[in-house]
Amino acid sequence: MPKAYVFTRNGGPEVEALIEQDVPAPGPGELLVAVRAAGVNPVDWKLRTGYTRPGSEPQPFPTVFGSEAAGVVEGVGPDVEGFAVGDEVFGNPVTGGYAEYTLLPAAVTAHKPAELSFTDAAVLPVAVATAYDGVRQLGLAPGSTLLITGAGGGVGTAAVQLARHAGIHVIGTASAAKKDFIESLGAVHVESGAGLADRVRAAAPDGIDAVFDLVGGDTLRAVAPLLTDPATLISAGGKPLAVELGGAAVVRARTAAVLDEVANLVVTGALRTYVTGTFPLAEAGQALRAVESGHARGKIVIEAIA
Repeated sequence: MPKAYVFTRNGGPEVEALIEQDVPAPGPGELLVAVRAAGVNPVDWKLRTGYTRPGSEPQPFPTVFGSEAAGVVEGVGPDVEGFAVGDEVFGNPVTGGYAEYTLLPAAVTAHKPAELSFTDAAVLPVAVATAYDGVRQLGLAPGSTLLITGAGGGVGTAAVQLARHAGIHVIGTASAAKKDFIESLGAVHVESGAGLADRVRAAAPDGIDAVFDLVGGDTLRAVAPLLTDPATLISAGGKPLAVELGGAAVVRARTAAVLDEVANLVVTGALRTYVTGTFPLAEAGQALRAVESGHARGKIVIEAIA
């Protein structure tokens, strides 16, 4: 039987398990996909601890990990147009991506370009698409200065590149260990931690025009006062706090058109995915630990699943 990596109840790593499960059957508007690669994101382990997305219902246990995946269509449900068995696709799975087979909603699934690997495609639906939506939401003019907190993670790495591609000057906060990496992306590195606001002021003596926050908490509280207009603050890391401070949450488009656009940016060389670690499904726990530690650089992927 096909395998999947799940959590059997809410808790820590001790509730994770590799299990066998039936191949899911695609319902109306769904695609059955043989998974070739699945991206690993912080939301994966947060859901394991009991976090629920706003407006969503708790899933029954065991719950398969994984919010983004790429693979090959194996079956097409009723009322699906534009997809056929054998198509290479990527998107946000309905039944979890850390599995040999999953279901994708056809309406928000994109065809994978032949020039794009499954591994690279698997990191686009959550991390890269969030970065794309956020940079577009800010709508900064070329020459503006954008502060990105948590610039060395999956979303941050993409956000830096997308902003630089738009002609925006970027300051990225990250640990000292990520300094060279942040600078290689074309951003000015500012070390995170105590005294952050003063270091940002020193790096941007003329001020900053916007903040794209990916950390939340004390980091967000420290940098928010640097803005003259709090409306130019958006967050994917501390959404309620960002609203409290006068900013907004990143508004996700969640469309196939956005996935097509970010895939094209990778194919044309305007964007690199920076996948820095890959794991087989049998080692999905190690992949999660790499992300849960908060020290991962770029993106972690579980690949060659099916």
